[in-house]
Amino acid sequence: MTVSLAALVLTACGGQKAATVEKTQAQQLLERLDTLRQKGIMYGHQDDPMYGLTWEYDQDSSDVKNTCGDYPAIMGFDLGGIEMADAKNLDSVPFTRMTQEVKNHYRRGGIVTLSWHPRNPVTTIEGGGWAGQKFPEGTAWDVSDTAVVKKILPGGEYHEKFEVWMQRVSDFLATLVDDEGKKIPVIFRPWHENSGSWFWWGEELCSVDEYKALWNMLQDKLTADGYDNLVWSYSPGCQDNLTAERLLDRYPGDDRVQMLGLDGYQWTPEEKDAFIARTKQNLAVLCQTAEEHGLIPALTETGMKNMTEPTWWSSTLLPAVEEFPISYLLTWRNYKTEWFGPAPSKPDAPYFVEFYNAEKTLFLEDIK
Repeated sequence: MTVSLAALVLTACGGQKAATVEKTQAQQLLERLDTLRQKGIMYGHQDDPMYGLTWEYDQDSSDVKNTCGDYPAIMGFDLGGIEMADAKNLDSVPFTRMTQEVKNHYRRGGIVTLSWHPRNPVTTIEGGGWAGQKFPEGTAWDVSDTAVVKKILPGGEYHEKFEVWMQRVSDFLATLVDDEGKKIPVIFRPWHENSGSWFWWGEELCSVDEYKALWNMLQDKLTADGYDNLVWSYSPGCQDNLTAERLLDRYPGDDRVQMLGLDGYQWTPEEKDAFIARTKQNLAVLCQTAEEHGLIPALTETGMKNMTEPTWWSSTLLPAVEEFPISYLLTWRNYKTEWFGPAPSKPDAPYFVEFYNAEKTLFLEDIK
């Protein structure tokens, strides 16, 4: 793996010796991710400092920290809504607060990942915001138009509209700088779970070539705007009997991707054995394929909805992942009616502490 990452640095520097050229923030983050995964698996949590089961937008709060005494190593945030020039994202997180929390976590020594659930550019109305829209009309989950990707690619009738949307993503990324004004390195995970068809960029809604063109269009735009601080993560969904060929079905190419991820959840207690078996089989394929392509592997989304099995952290999740050299796993957000992370008031709290104390798991203090 280290050879592949070194080659990546050399390629990015035009063949010169890496020692003679300052590495980009993305290259430095890649090397850090590769080093840390030799030590263990980082734990991540979506929207961790924004809200929890009993609080919203308190300063320096975190359900994870309130449960185990430490912040997650990875914090995830979503850009859905930025394309509409909304003040808040699809989960009502103010973008100004998101910028601040990205800076806070980076200042602590943590790592940040961004996803993007953009609205459907064909069915949504510009300037309409999220208010008054009945889910999933106009959202990322609106698949009523089966040719959205084709319509926003160059030459498509909605291409100019989507160019504006991409510019708004670019403008937001410009706010992510440290105290010295340097760009903060970020794992960027667009167009995820493309192996399913619940998003308008899913596999039944665009061809392989159209999906790759969508990826390239966004990446080329942000690269041209100078964002050399992004580690690009290609992350389809977990699948039964996954193969390398299936994993890479819509893969944009080694020159365009640095992280290879999978998203996979357990929804009911009855799925425990199936979840463990599928996760192990999928991660084996993921890690082998990532090694062959010089990529960092990760379980980019996971969790059990509402923790209906309190022992899940130590009895299910840890056994499913601990033997694999993945960089991190990220559980989805904690919200009042649907949560995936720990909370001190819930029965799973002591089992999360067991997960936290496991030798294989890494939290903020472990990576600083």
